[in-house]
Amino acid sequence: MAKLWAIIKREYLERVRSMWYLLSTALAPIFFGVIIIVPMVISSRTKASPDLSHVVILDATGTQLGIRVAGELAGGITGAPSRAIVRAVAPSELAAAETTATHEVMRANDPMLGYLVLDSATIAGKTERYAGRNASSLIDVKEIEGAVRHSLLAQRLEHEGLQASRIKDLTSVNLEMKSERLSDRGREVGGLANALFSYLIAFLLYMMLMLYGQQILRGVMEEKTSRVAEVVISSVSTDTLLAGKVIGVGAASLTQILVWVISSALVFKGRGIILARFDVVNVPIPIPHIGLGVALLLLTFFVLGFTFYAALFAAMGSTVTNEQDVQQASLPVTLLLVASIVFIQPILLNPTSTFSRVMSWLPFSAPILMPLRMTMVQVSWTELAGTLAGLISGCIVATWIAARIYRVGMLMYGKRPTFREMGRWVRRSA
Repeated sequence: MAKLWAIIKREYLERVRSMWYLLSTALAPIFFGVIIIVPMVISSRTKASPDLSHVVILDATGTQLGIRVAGELAGGITGAPSRAIVRAVAPSELAAAETTATHEVMRANDPMLGYLVLDSATIAGKTERYAGRNASSLIDVKEIEGAVRHSLLAQRLEHEGLQASRIKDLTSVNLEMKSERLSDRGREVGGLANALFSYLIAFLLYMMLMLYGQQILRGVMEEKTSRVAEVVISSVSTDTLLAGKVIGVGAASLTQILVWVISSALVFKGRGIILARFDVVNVPIPIPHIGLGVALLLLTFFVLGFTFYAALFAAMGSTVTNEQDVQQASLPVTLLLVASIVFIQPILLNPTSTFSRVMSWLPFSAPILMPLRMTMVQVSWTELAGTLAGLISGCIVATWIAARIYRVGMLMYGKRPTFREMGRWVRRSA
C-alpha cells in the first residue's frame, strides 16, 4: 500500500505542478466567462446598419410592393426617412436593371449598400433576392427579409379588404414557448436551456477523458523509452504501477474539474456585476437544478469512465516506443470515445428512445451518454443501477486486460506488437 501511495503521489504532484496544468486551470474559468459575457455585450450593441434603407429596390411585381418595403426598411427598422430608390421595371427588363444597379453599388463614391429584387416569385411567397456589399451581414439580411415578408403580408391582407390600421395589431404576435421538465423534485427548467446544459456536461466529460487519457498514454510511452519503467518495476509490480498511475492522474483531473466548476459558477453568478460595467442589461439564463444526488452520480460516472479509458490508454502506451506509433496505438480507444460524441445529437432529440437507453448502458459510452440523459430527463433508479453495474463490470474487465498487456508491453522493445500478440499475452496470463 505504501508503494501504491508513493506512485499516486508522484503522478499527482508531477501533473499539478506543471506549468500547463496551472495555466489551463486558471485560464479555463476566464475563457468560460468570456464566452458568456462577450456575446451578450456584442449582441446588445449589434444592430442593423443605420443606412440599411439606402438600397435600390427593383420592383418587377407591378403591385407597388417595393414602395411598401422601402417604408418598412426605413420606419420599421431604423426609424429614419427612407432613402431607398424604388424602380418599377418590367420582368423582361429585370436583367438589364440588375446590371445597372450592380454598377451603381460598386462605385466607390456611391453610398448604396445593394439592390433588392422583387418579382413574381416574391408575390408567390417563394423568394426575394438581395445583392450588396453587406450581404454577408446576417442581421442586415434578416432585417431585409423581415421587411419584405411583413410588406407582402400587409399587401395580401389589404387585398382581402382588411384595414391597414389593423394589420400591424393582428400580425404582431410575439409568443415565447416556456417549457418545464416534470420530475420527482417538481417543475424544473426544460427546453433549450436544459439541452445546452446537458450537452456542456457531456462535452466536458468527453474532453477530460480524452485529454487525460492521452496524457497517460504518452506518459507510459516516455517512461518505457527512457527505461525508467524498468527501474520502477524492479521494486513494484506492474499492477501496482498501473493502478497508481491511473489513480494519480485521475485525481489530478478531478481536482481540475472541481476548480473549473466552482470558479465558473462564481463567474456565472457574478455576470450581472460585470455586464453592468458595460451598460448591458443582465438577461436571466435558466440553469437546471443539480442536486447532491445527481452531482454524486455525475462524479461517479466520471471516475468509472476515467478508470475504463485510462486503463486502455495505458495499455496501448506500453506497446509503443516512438511518437509516430502513438496515434495508431490510441486510435481504437479514441474511436470508442468519439462514438459517444457522435451519438449525442440523436439522444438530445429523443433521450427516452430505445436507442438512447441502449447507448447509455454500454460501458464505453455510458460515462458520457448517461450523464447527458440524467440531466435531460428523469432516469429510473433501476436503470441507473443497471448502467452502473455494467460500467463497473466493464472497468474490471478493461483493467484486467490492460494489466496483462501492460505487464508484457513495458518490457518489450524492438517492434510494436499486433493485436493478435496482445490477445496471446492476455490468454497466457489468465
